Amino acid sequence: MVNEKVQTGKVLLAEPFMMDPNFKRSTVLLCEHNAEGSVGFIMNKPLDMQVDELIEDFPDFDSRVFFGGPVQTDTIHYVHNVGNLLEDSFKVTEGVFWGGDFEKLKFLISSKLILPGNIRFFVGYSGWSEGQLDSEMQYGSWLVADMDANYLFKTKPARLWQQVMHNKGNAFTVIAQMPENVSWN
Repeated sequence: MVNEKVQTGKVLLAEPFMMDPNFKRSTVLLCEHNAEGSVGFIMNKPLDMQVDELIEDFPDFDSRVFFGGPVQTDTIHYVHNVGNLLEDSFKVTEGVFWGGDFEKLKFLISSKLILPGNIRFFVGYSGWSEGQLDSEMQYGSWLVADMDANYLFKTKPARLWQQVMHNKGNAFTVIAQMPENVSWN
């Protein structure tokens, strides 16, 4: 099996037996990957709170917040599909943008030009220092997959890891069917 290249806009899939509770069965959108390090957001760990509960002076908005990762959990980040409306957004991959002008974001939400299906909010992020992710890749902690905007905006978080693994094809379809808690009989 040839592993795809780690780069911005790819998905990192936690290998099936990863025990780290922060990343067990996680599906991470890699928003930045360069010589200095990497930044991504776990797409499949929803929290039991809405974004308007976390941010003071935020418009009423029925959008659940996700655990983006264990780094700087006192920060909020957002990934969306409306980069053409939101200045200063960074295009991660086709149909997926990161960040942008926060005041304009609030205006667009208040104006109903951005709906909950257009955006995902994250508390914290997943970060790797220079060479750290490459080392974890060599160790076999992660698999790389292509990103599809539907993973973020349409797929149910509880099924995301299995769906992305299945979409890799071949032996990965078998891995996708493995139960999360394997016991010895």
